[in-house]
Amino acid sequence: MHQILRTLAAEGVAIIIISSDLPEVLSLADRIIVMREGRIVGQFRGEEATDEAVMHLAVAAEVA
Repeated sequence: MHQILRTLAAEGVAIIIISSDLPEVLSLADRIIVMREGRIVGQFRGEEATDEAVMHLAVAAEVA
């Protein structure tokens, strides 16, 4: 499935992946938008995202 998604993305197809599986998201995404309690709390370009940075936004007590 991941190879199919990568092939489609390389062909210019826009793909939206919704997942709580962080390693999967980090390996597939060009852009990551982090939501908490139904609100966008941050975003990263895929190459800028780390486990720690994404999880910090996902579980932070207060939206900055």
